[in-house]
Amino acid sequence: MKVRIKFRKYGIMRFIGHLDVMRFFQKAMRRAQIPIAFTGGYSPHMIMSFAQPLGIGLTSDAEYMDIELAGEISSSEALQALNQVMAEGIEVLSFRQIAEDKKSSGMTIVAAADYLVTVKESDSKGQGFPDFWENELKNFLDSPEILIMKKTKRSEKETDIRPLIYQMELREQGMYLKLAAGSEANLKPDLVMDAFYDKSGHDKKEKLHFHRLELYAKNPGSQESRFCTLESLGTDIV
Repeated sequence: MKVRIKFRKYGIMRFIGHLDVMRFFQKAMRRAQIPIAFTGGYSPHMIMSFAQPLGIGLTSDAEYMDIELAGEISSSEALQALNQVMAEGIEVLSFRQIAEDKKSSGMTIVAAADYLVTVKESDSKGQGFPDFWENELKNFLDSPEILIMKKTKRSEKETDIRPLIYQMELREQGMYLKLAAGSEANLKPDLVMDAFYDKSGHDKKEKLHFHRLELYAKNPGSQESRFCTLESLGTDIV
């Protein structure tokens, strides 16, 4: 049985990198006595994969990992057992059964992510972003192309990120972004904000905080919504 776990990452744990988060969950699985399956061979390890690892310094309400079970356990039992051994800064939100095929893995199906961008140490409306940015944001999104220099592991090339910005709007809580994510196309929120500052002619004086709200997969079976959450593709185990 394959299971998708959703968890939030906040507080001091935002400074913990992906490999350390993976090691943390390996220990948590043992302590919580989750019947997780192991690979075969001379060096067996837990079968787990993460949908879209979070960058250091970011917080999130929607991190996902897929595991395979070797035994039975209900969603409610697993949630209680895992949260009893969680460190402060990580909370497990759901534990749901998913389809068995490899094409349904979170790592494979991620297509979009949304974020809330705020100014650090700001208590003002819009979390530090001025109201007149509404017009500048409209001009930014009306641009036929938004070119940036995007770095890869091997090179640096000019990229048009406009098709990768699905939604961007100024809200009372901060700047909301819905961006392409996953293996096919991936856009980081800090690149979008840097491009916005550059195109609008503002000096970036503020220190920004990026908070991931949700991860999405494509929703081809619905005409009403282009995306669906990774959590919605699973069912609770009773």
